[in-house]
Amino acid sequence: MSSREPARTPREVLAYVREREVKAVDLRFMDFPGLWKHFTIPAEALDEATFEDGIGFDGSSLRGWMPINESDMLLVPQPDTLFIDPFCKDVTLAMICNVQDPLTKEDYTKDPRNVARKAVNYMKATGAADSAVFGPSLEFFVFDDVRFDQTSRSAFYAVDSAEGAWNTGRDERPNLGYKVPHRQGYFPCPPTDAAHDLRSEMMLAMAACGLAVESHHHQKATGGQCAINVRYDDLVASADNVLKYKYVVKNVARRHGKTATFMPKPLFEDYGSGMHVHVSLWKNGANLFAAGGGSYSGLSDTAMYALGGLLKHAPALCAITNPTTNSYKRLVPGYEAPVNLAYSQRNRSAAVRIPVYSAKAKSKRLEYRVPDGAANPYLAFAGVLMAMLDGIRNKTHPGPPLDKDIYDLPPEELTDLVKTPLTLDDALAALERDHEFLLQGSVFTEDVIETWIRYKRAEEVAAVRVRPHPYEFALYFDA
Repeated sequence: MSSREPARTPREVLAYVREREVKAVDLRFMDFPGLWKHFTIPAEALDEATFEDGIGFDGSSLRGWMPINESDMLLVPQPDTLFIDPFCKDVTLAMICNVQDPLTKEDYTKDPRNVARKAVNYMKATGAADSAVFGPSLEFFVFDDVRFDQTSRSAFYAVDSAEGAWNTGRDERPNLGYKVPHRQGYFPCPPTDAAHDLRSEMMLAMAACGLAVESHHHQKATGGQCAINVRYDDLVASADNVLKYKYVVKNVARRHGKTATFMPKPLFEDYGSGMHVHVSLWKNGANLFAAGGGSYSGLSDTAMYALGGLLKHAPALCAITNPTTNSYKRLVPGYEAPVNLAYSQRNRSAAVRIPVYSAKAKSKRLEYRVPDGAANPYLAFAGVLMAMLDGIRNKTHPGPPLDKDIYDLPPEELTDLVKTPLTLDDALAALERDHEFLLQGSVFTEDVIETWIRYKRAEEVAAVRVRPHPYEFALYFDA
């Protein structure tokens, strides 16, 4: 399922370093909220012991991690994650690392990658499946300019794109037109699709980093919304791939004097960017989500129970899969965002869609459309898996499907539909009430849940709540 480099052992990595004349080794890991971090060592400093003993770093300087009096941590590079960084001047080998406690050598509970690995191990231990296959589909914007500031007396943001609908009248000497109208950006050809060559360059850079790219295209919004589709992989590898994907997108954009963002809703009154997650469970080489004829959309009982678990725990999962205050600007009616927690085949307005591109058993999967690209992929994928396993264990049926256009339903039919939380604070409250399913097998721990909720409330929810919003001046200045 993976097209990554073939090196698998420390000795093979060292041989690879010599063969490729690597000058530096970059060690990557993820902080608790979800940003990739790194530091670099000379190639000659890497030896076989490094893969066993790790390299020390200060964990107290990372958000949500160790206190200052317990700051020492270890990074342990994983040989099967290596790739040559295509953006470094000198030949640089990058490897993703696990994080360990230096005294006990135990995996650190707040290392997001460790949480994802534990989720897979728990799944195997239950006997429910031996492989969780995830295929994230990310969307993002490429802008030509972004400005923002927040002071005690002012606040503003402004983004710009050469293809933005708002630039049809701009004096560009000459303005050649070919701007993308709001909500009409899906699949145009060049010259309207001005980002085609940029995405192709991103696609090739992703392939150089070991990702298998399936396609790329312009997305539905104006202002440079794009999508590049990559092939599915096992859960942890897919989360690794999300980080490579975002790294490539941002650096290729930067190379061309542009900027890319996975912020869920940077534009008002146009489509936001999601991270739709295609998922299936496998055992002994067979897709457990596929059934024979007569079942709804060809889904097995296992798939239906997994779907039931997803929908049951979706409000709590939103605190992890939609982890920013901006995430809930995307989760509003009218922009194909999955506001209502329902399922359907083919219907993209449902929280869970069952794609029907192919009738083959190996293609049968669920598409969970709620998450966005601001999520920490390790925690998001682990949470989705744990919700599905809880549904399977408890045989949670999702109820009847909703094979209608949800947004056109009369109010009386919408009354009983459970909706996504309205705000990040609401999602955090749902996670407080409902997180027992995440604690099974000690995959997530109480400390992880408590730290996540405390950090998000203090650093994001409260920080946004106490600041005057620019639109409040339009509403209330003449009060």
